[in-house]
Amino acid sequence: MSEDVKPAKEPKEKRPQQVYTLVVEVGRKEGDGLPAKATGAALMCYSSGVDEAEAVRETVAILKEADLSPLEVQGLGTLEERQKAGDEIGEEEIELMERALEENSVIVAQMTPFYD
Repeated sequence: MSEDVKPAKEPKEKRPQQVYTLVVEVGRKEGDGLPAKATGAALMCYSSGVDEAEAVRETVAILKEADLSPLEVQGLGTLEERQKAGDEIGEEEIELMERALEENSVIVAQMTPFYD
C-alpha cells in the first residue's frame, strides 16, 4: 500500500528589484500642480519593480495619489538595457536610479509641461 504524498513545494525564487526608466504623459486634473496654462506634461520617472509591468503599475498608482492624471506610459528599460541601446546616462541620473532601488520607490526626475 502506498500513500499519496505530495512533494513539498519549492519556495519561489525571489526575483530581484530593478529600476526602470519610464516617461509618463499626464493630462490636466484639478489640483495637479502643473503650471496654469499647461495642457499636460511629460514626467521622467525612475521606478523599482521585479519587472517593467510592476514598475508601471506602481508609478501610475503613485501619480494618481499625487492628483495627476496619467494618460500613457512609455518604458525605456533598465540602466543596463539603456546602456546597451547606446543611451548616454550621467552620474546624477544613475544616482537617482540607485536611490529608487534603495528606497523601493518612484522618483520623478524631470517634468516638462506641454503648452498648445
